[in-house]
Amino acid sequence: MNRRLLLQMLPAAALAQTQAKPRPTICLFSKHAAKLNYTDLGKFAKQAGFAGVDLTVRPGGHVLPEKVTEDLPRAFEQIEAAGAKVPMITTGLTNPRAPEATNTLRKAGELTIPFWKIGYFRYTANATGGYDIDRKLVEVQAALTSFTALSRLYNITAGFHNHSGNYVGSPVWDSRQILTPLDAQYIGYYFDPAHATAEGGLFGWQAALDIALPRLKMVAIKDFYWEKNASGKWAMRWCPLGQGMVDWKKVFARFAAGGFAGPLTIHTEYPTKDELQALADDGAVLRKIVDEAYGKA
Repeated sequence: MNRRLLLQMLPAAALAQTQAKPRPTICLFSKHAAKLNYTDLGKFAKQAGFAGVDLTVRPGGHVLPEKVTEDLPRAFEQIEAAGAKVPMITTGLTNPRAPEATNTLRKAGELTIPFWKIGYFRYTANATGGYDIDRKLVEVQAALTSFTALSRLYNITAGFHNHSGNYVGSPVWDSRQILTPLDAQYIGYYFDPAHATAEGGLFGWQAALDIALPRLKMVAIKDFYWEKNASGKWAMRWCPLGQGMVDWKKVFARFAAGGFAGPLTIHTEYPTKDELQALADDGAVLRKIVDEAYGKA
């Protein structure tokens, strides 16, 4: 091959490398499409431009924990037959010894679903009005250690969510203490930029993202701003994606630089007359944000 021909081929090779860059999988959260059956859920996801579905496998969800052995394969097959993937499930699991924990993770592993979301643990006030932080962290670490072992056994990766408020994981430093000794292949962060912004509006969310990035598995997508409610207290007001306080440009620049390519799950927690249309609209906004950070697919 002569030098001129090689130089002519270089731009095309560079373009191919850019196009091959791993990208996140944009998913809808099935909580917001609760009225749709499995097939219609997959069809809607496909038609609205979502690559996948984050499927609720919890009380009141699309798949009930007590029926997971029968219904999760059915949901998985019907959603995939309609043209969408199931890259993650959202559970309410907090007790690794409960039968539904083993049943859910075993079945998800058999279906080769890559990721699952752990349920929530809360800090509770003691008699003095304070919180027994250290005691709760020991308790949660024991549970997550067992969940990590189950995840390894069934070859699926767990994600721990940084929900704002009195949830373990809300400031992220606490979950860092818990997760650091555990196998990063099987447990990491289900990072939520909105909740991180609520807990650390100026710099705290950036520190939280720095902590999460090395073992980031999944991301929750939602937006909000602060407003005074009817009682005159400041409260989070959920809103359409891109209309709130989250600095999505900076967030996704960090995701892209870190090579994140896991599921992005859209949540429409704000009031709307048409939840499915809201999902589709937020999905369109998210695709533009991803394209800006990762380059167009």
